[in-house]
Amino acid sequence: MNDDNTSRSRRDFLKIGAAAGLGAAVAGLGLEAKAPGPAGEARTQFRAPALPTVKVGFVGVGGMGSAHVQNLLNIDGVELRAVCDVVPAKVERVQKWAVDAGQAKPAGYSNGPRDFERMCATEDLDLVFTATPWEWHVPVCLAAMKNGKHAATEVPAAMSIEDCWALVESAEKHKKHCQMMENCCYDRIELMTLNLVRKGVLGEVLHAEAGYLHDLRGVKFSKDGEGLWRRAWSQKLNGNLYPTHGLGPVAQCMNVNRGDAFDYLVSVSSPGRGLHEYAGATFGADSPQAKERYVLGDVNTSLIKTKLGKTIILIHDTNLPRPYTRINLVQGTKGLAHKWPDRIYVEGKADKPHQWDDFAKFAAEFEHPLWKAIASKGEGRGHGGMDYIEDYRLIQSLRKGEPLDQDVYDAAAWSAIVGASVKSVAGKGKPIEIPDFTRGKWKTNPPLGIVEA
Repeated sequence: MNDDNTSRSRRDFLKIGAAAGLGAAVAGLGLEAKAPGPAGEARTQFRAPALPTVKVGFVGVGGMGSAHVQNLLNIDGVELRAVCDVVPAKVERVQKWAVDAGQAKPAGYSNGPRDFERMCATEDLDLVFTATPWEWHVPVCLAAMKNGKHAATEVPAAMSIEDCWALVESAEKHKKHCQMMENCCYDRIELMTLNLVRKGVLGEVLHAEAGYLHDLRGVKFSKDGEGLWRRAWSQKLNGNLYPTHGLGPVAQCMNVNRGDAFDYLVSVSSPGRGLHEYAGATFGADSPQAKERYVLGDVNTSLIKTKLGKTIILIHDTNLPRPYTRINLVQGTKGLAHKWPDRIYVEGKADKPHQWDDFAKFAAEFEHPLWKAIASKGEGRGHGGMDYIEDYRLIQSLRKGEPLDQDVYDAAAWSAIVGASVKSVAGKGKPIEIPDFTRGKWKTNPPLGIVEA
């Protein structure tokens, strides 16, 4: 396909996504909480039959998609059977990677933005993995599960509460996994913090602070990659559009869906200035970019209350100049662990009272066994190795027939913050209920354990 046709295909893809995906997301935000549908009773610690070899079809092989594909081609027990993207050249590139890795050439799908449906319906696959723009995550996952495949998606899994329920109900109906690939749960300090929590070093965890604070102005105005679609969400929704990087790791430490659950949130946003000022300074005051209008507040702050009364502060900040940080603080009755910067304080174990210690002091005893075992294999493979570990764990769990570290209920609860925060902001900080996607199973579900490679 020539460049003109490729560009046209990309524009058609984004146009359909904006009309269907964004429209559905905005419509779904009217639901403060949705009662479970006809899929039946929520499942507990779902296991699927073990798969000696995991046959994978991949949808969307841009930046993150390509990184995941490279990881999968370097994990034992994976066969890349099919690849789908609206840009044929990207499909051909991944096909070559597979052949160079000693695998058979995967089938290619690039016949328009919905060709993943044909792939899901016709290919012999165990898992469909998507790293598309956000509005396509739910359609791809639903197509996969409807056709008897497990599903995995980049973050966030869904942009509305309604779509979160759709993923849960489809996974239950078709008895398939649907995992949101939250890589930050597998970073070193986050894994070590979870280990400290499980060993009781921090005492009972009562509070956490989390966030995603990343200057994405250049990314949002880029002429390729995420610049083709991500800025559009800033024109549609005002809330926390990207909650899971910060929220996922602390939710695991606080046993969300496994002993506790989100109850409700209140959310407020600052005025939005960053994108408009950046566009004027970069492209000129009379440029089309500078004339765009944005509804997303530059800084969104949400306060989440859990069923057991515990609290989480969650921040989203992607439109202002700032160094990158995710914020990761877990506070218990005996001390607290903090990332960005990495530091820890444990009462009775600190070198000096009321002063932080370096995390390295605890590494020898509390380094997470998963990190110790395979972090070296992930060096140079995305975000300091955590991308490789998350892909490895998904494949390992499928091959062993074990419950996933992050299941469909986690995908729904963590992603539901998008819709709930938008509703709360629109209501001047009105408390918004976060649905219990487990339908009460959180009371008996066991906490996530300390897994090993």
